[in-house]
Amino acid sequence: MPAPVEPVTAQDAYAITASDTTVYQNAFSALYIGTTGNITIRTIRGNDVLFSGVPAGFILPVKGDMVKSTGTTAANLVGLVY
Repeated sequence: MPAPVEPVTAQDAYAITASDTTVYQNAFSALYIGTTGNITIRTIRGNDVLFSGVPAGFILPVKGDMVKSTGTTAANLVGLVY
């Protein structure tokens, strides 16, 4: 019988506040979205990307170091580190 597969779980989590200047030194691997809306993320490669209409309760699997206030309407964001 094969060994059971362990689910992938975050090793750390922290509150994210959208800001056009705050850079998170511990880059997030994904974002938990608490309130539906748009999110502008700066990826770890330095690209700004707008995700439109992200639903509440969704985990957005994108690595980044910044959530910009410009273009972001979603709230209650949590950065997840895998």
